[in-house]
Amino acid sequence: MLNAAKETGSCPMAGLLETLARPWTMHILWALCTSGPTRFGALRRKIGGISSRVLTERLRGLEAKGFIFRQYKATIPPEVTYGLTTRMRDIQKVLNELNRMSVKWKHQDSLGGRAAATKNGRRGAMRAA
Repeated sequence: MLNAAKETGSCPMAGLLETLARPWTMHILWALCTSGPTRFGALRRKIGGISSRVLTERLRGLEAKGFIFRQYKATIPPEVTYGLTTRMRDIQKVLNELNRMSVKWKHQDSLGGRAAATKNGRRGAMRAA
């Protein structure tokens, strides 16, 4: 297991996937992609089900990697806003494509398309195995 971690450490994609695959990370990025810069409380409500502690941890990690920015205003109460950095604007393209695909698949499933997908793809793959 340690050897696999060492081998993937030199691969840029491995580091990115390790960051993005953490629980709630993609939810946070999707919320910021669709809402733009968002305050902490609104972000937590938009995601739903995430604790403040986990949201704080994920936001700190994403900020440390340069994926998001944190803007702090010393008001009472303090106003903290998070948003995507220019570096992460490219992820919007990926997430928008995933969203398009998920809407398409949900529509297909509601029409009974799951059986057609199995018939045209996975069933043949199972026979070959």
